[in-house]
Amino acid sequence: MVSRSLLLRYLRNHHIPRLPPQHTVRSTSTKPSSKSSSTTPQNVEPERPKSWLTQQVETSPIARKLFFGFTNLLGYGSEKQLAGRRALALYEHLCAVKPDQELKFWQQDCFLPPTFQSWFTITNLHVWMLIVRLRALPPAYGKAYQQALVDHFFIDVEDRIRAVLQPPAEPKSPYTFISTFYPNPNAPPESKTKDGKPKPRGRAPDRIVTRQMKVFKEQRTGMGLSLDLGLVKGDQELAAAIWRNLLGARGAQGIAYPDPSSPSPAPSFRRAVNLVGGEVVNVAKLDLEKEEKTDDGSGVHDFAPSEADNYLTYPEVMLNLIAYIRRELKRLEKVSDEDIISGDWTKLRFGRVKSQ
Repeated sequence: MVSRSLLLRYLRNHHIPRLPPQHTVRSTSTKPSSKSSSTTPQNVEPERPKSWLTQQVETSPIARKLFFGFTNLLGYGSEKQLAGRRALALYEHLCAVKPDQELKFWQQDCFLPPTFQSWFTITNLHVWMLIVRLRALPPAYGKAYQQALVDHFFIDVEDRIRAVLQPPAEPKSPYTFISTFYPNPNAPPESKTKDGKPKPRGRAPDRIVTRQMKVFKEQRTGMGLSLDLGLVKGDQELAAAIWRNLLGARGAQGIAYPDPSSPSPAPSFRRAVNLVGGEVVNVAKLDLEKEEKTDDGSGVHDFAPSEADNYLTYPEVMLNLIAYIRRELKRLEKVSDEDIISGDWTKLRFGRVKSQ
């Protein structure tokens, strides 16, 4: 437990250079390039000089043996520590990239708004699919990989929540990468002090961050349980879980159609309200009708009467998502335990939602 806490604290406080989502590979050659350019590409990280310890470990077999022997004594070579490091690659390269990779489908076909809430829901879906496969690993590995995957997910979520609530004056390297799926609504205007430095900004209140983290953890648990039930009971139950958790249960109270007799209908707003957990503290004191007509800022709500035709696409959308989940889980089942435990995440990469 202590070693896991040390690892998570290290990952939170230290930036670990990784390949970006576009998988741009940086050259490691020391030879000068024949093609010179006056500008440096934005997505290429500058080479960092190797530390003295790194040079010793790479060049001296004795130093390498002593170094790894010492780290093994500290527990850094244990299966739990290896699972933590490999689960980060699984999360970053398989799950967190899916909202950006198929942005058009999520935002245009599913009508999900470009918000952090939508990004979380899509990423959570893929974390769940990966966990379904990790459950089948031998117990000694399965639990460690599942826990590590969820840990990395919520470290990333907390990092993004803080960036949305109170963006820093100077952009900082995120835990994983900057997503293009959603803009930051609180991005600060460019303001500088007299000496030309960006004005410092405060830290997001921990009380608000903790409350939001609790809501997202409840969403992860609820969505996972409903998808598990749908996976066992059949496609009808799975479609219902997708409609409630991914598509926002639009139209739960009926579909509002335009009124031909009203030349200028009043604007209407209605959304589904989760009565268990989340922001709801006391259901008995809740004015449900008033709450349904209150915008919670998520961007997911019933379609307006003028947009009622959008509901016609929902059966096809749910069919595509059910087929996608079943197809990907069947493919993940064929990936051997050895490939997963060895850290070969490329064989686990998710396909496209719509099969061509």
